[in-house]
Amino acid sequence: MGKLQEFEIKFDNNKVVYTPGESISGTVRFKLGQPLQCKAIKVNCNGFCGITSKINETAWSEEEQYFNNTISVADKGTLIQGEQTYPFKFLIPASAPTSFEGNYGRIIYRVRAFIDTPRFAKDYNTEKPFYLLSLLNLNEVPDIWGSCSSAVTQQFTYMLMKTGTVVMKAQTDMKGYTPGQIIQVLTNIHNQSGKTTGNMAASLMQRVTYETKRPTYDVRTIASVEGGVVKAGKELEWKEQIIVPPLPQSSLAGCELIKIEYYIKVGLKSPDVMVTLPIHIGNVSLDKKLQPCNKAAAPSSATAEDKPASASMPDTTIATTPTPTLPPRPGPKPAPRPIPRSRTSSHNSPSAPSADYHQGAEGGTLMNDGFPNKRQSQLVSPHAFSYAPGLFFPHNQQPSGPSTVPCGPMFSGSTGATAPYPTENSASSMPTPLILPPDYVTSAYPQEAPPSYDATCNT
Repeated sequence: MGKLQEFEIKFDNNKVVYTPGESISGTVRFKLGQPLQCKAIKVNCNGFCGITSKINETAWSEEEQYFNNTISVADKGTLIQGEQTYPFKFLIPASAPTSFEGNYGRIIYRVRAFIDTPRFAKDYNTEKPFYLLSLLNLNEVPDIWGSCSSAVTQQFTYMLMKTGTVVMKAQTDMKGYTPGQIIQVLTNIHNQSGKTTGNMAASLMQRVTYETKRPTYDVRTIASVEGGVVKAGKELEWKEQIIVPPLPQSSLAGCELIKIEYYIKVGLKSPDVMVTLPIHIGNVSLDKKLQPCNKAAAPSSATAEDKPASASMPDTTIATTPTPTLPPRPGPKPAPRPIPRSRTSSHNSPSAPSADYHQGAEGGTLMNDGFPNKRQSQLVSPHAFSYAPGLFFPHNQQPSGPSTVPCGPMFSGSTGATAPYPTENSASSMPTPLILPPDYVTSAYPQEAPPSYDATCNT
């Protein structure tokens, strides 16, 4: 078996997931069949990002170093026969980004050990990876509160001569989600043509940008749902839900070479009509208690409007009351009020909703006309995930029942759609199955960048 029979690195408490600013410690253990001359035993801890323009190529075209520290645990001498162990400890920089593994780049962290031997002798080395997770707290993301909406009007030609128009409005209930939460998608489609549309579809999309000399865009469909059609001249409101599977967070703070974005794509199979709604995927869910209140001035303005009316009541009451000895009681006629509006009086009728009014349920009666919304089970791409093995996305949101309000916390017992790896040091959490990295061999060449986000976020 040679002089060196065993050579391994072991982390304390078998821990493999760390946070930036934390220390990583462990031991280097080896077993010798006979004495071995060595110049030194060194342990190295490093982290870097490498990207390329070809799938799974390890000759990086661009690299970014985060840290590279080396210590010597043994000096020059003779290593005796048998088993020996040497401890090590490193401090992980607080600025190091979260681990990531994608088609065209990776953020890698590892500990390596070397036994340097005299000249012409064989050197020995081993290494072990570990993973970083820098939690993305959605409550700290700027402009995160409220819903996200977008609208488009598309003209198209059918039957060679005829022209039609489709108006589509879509919105999500929130702008930020964590794995296991549900994205509520509300879509209003007005088919102003004489042709029935194709099926509606909504998808959760991931776009990873690799900043090479010529940026590479890797666009993937994470999950998709499909609805029904809209008949000619009809209007339809479609409500759907998309469950967020285990995904890497939107932000890789500290990394300048890889950018991750998520958005909801809503469209029709025919004609070609589509809107995009950008969202954030994080690790700490939104807390409604932290949402800023922008309606504090509403009660005061309403009170100010009521004051003139209440102030004029005494004068009006005195003028219309025949008996001044009963001031507390109103007269037989109330205070002067506007004349009841006539149905033929257009200037007194309530105004219609504005053109950009998105609540279709209150803007008129929507017609399904025999075409119910097709509710299909969510389809998730088996090659949709890009995260490092061993990476766990904890969620500190409070669980609730299956009938959770759209913008409420995630399900209770959602172990099947939460983190790809079990919770560490948590006896109360249920284990989750190990999800391996995607098989990149079947991945298509990266797509071009999707249309620019034209969504309007409503607070």
